Amino acid sequence: MANRTGNYCAFYVKTPFRETNLGANTVKDYVYYRTLRMWKGSDTSFPFVDSHDKNYNVRDDSDWESTLKPRLRDRLSKSKNIILFLSSITANSTALREEIDYGINTKGLPVIVVYPEFSEKSDIINCDSETIKQQIKILWDKLPIFRDSMVKVPTIHIPMNKALIEKTLKDPDFMVATKGEATKSFYPC
Repeated sequence: MANRTGNYCAFYVKTPFRETNLGANTVKDYVYYRTLRMWKGSDTSFPFVDSHDKNYNVRDDSDWESTLKPRLRDRLSKSKNIILFLSSITANSTALREEIDYGINTKGLPVIVVYPEFSEKSDIINCDSETIKQQIKILWDKLPIFRDSMVKVPTIHIPMNKALIEKTLKDPDFMVATKGEATKSFYPC
């Protein structure tokens, strides 16, 4: 059995993508992922374990079937959850579909959905009715496999907020070995 201690970050990038490019810093969803790595680098107690470090890196122009897809699956098999960065630039790419489909429908990984364009809980939910706002639900349509599969695993919707991300990463309901019931969750206002 794989060591399932990692947090698998899923985010959209145009392909081919080169991390070493200066252009990588202009790809918004990639920058949000790098923010988690920065938080961990400056505070070792920050509970982020990057699943992308659990096997060797490959170039994004490598063969999909023989190299990229198996590598993604291996990383997901070593993960306890998925952190999905979902934003207005997210597109329904082959890689992102595979990550979400395999992670949820095969591995049963809980999903922590981070909306990087929002910073407050009240941006995500209607505080009076305690429901997820329509502006958030519209983003789910950008990734139909996520929209249609999230009911199978615990899923929490949070803004790009370090304290909330840290709290969620520590929550056993969002770890595969101790996951709670499959439901759409959020932190109340």
